[in-house]
Amino acid sequence: MGRFKLTKAVKLLLLILISATFVFISSYWGSVVIALPPPEDTPEEILRTQIIIEARSPIDGKFLTAAEYAQLQAQLQKAPPPKLDPKIREQIFLLRLRKSLLQFFPFLNF
Repeated sequence: MGRFKLTKAVKLLLLILISATFVFISSYWGSVVIALPPPEDTPEEILRTQIIIEARSPIDGKFLTAAEYAQLQAQLQKAPPPKLDPKIREQIFLLRLRKSLLQFFPFLNF
């Protein structure tokens, strides 16, 4: 009877040891891969030192040179885009108000 308990204890200890080793090794392999950035990723230190020489237009999203971008910004500051009609502004405000009220009171169907 004593020998049977001893073999059970040894088997249990061996099973625990193998399981712990497997968990440790599998967690170590995953952490090594997760910790590294992708190889094609440019480091932030290099990106900070680069000078941006092209930009996108805030109007249509086309690529512009630095001079064209500065000229467009100056034009936009001198003549801002036209304002919306007050009636349209009021309609937009009411639609936004309706949307927010429906979030709090979904049973209202107006």
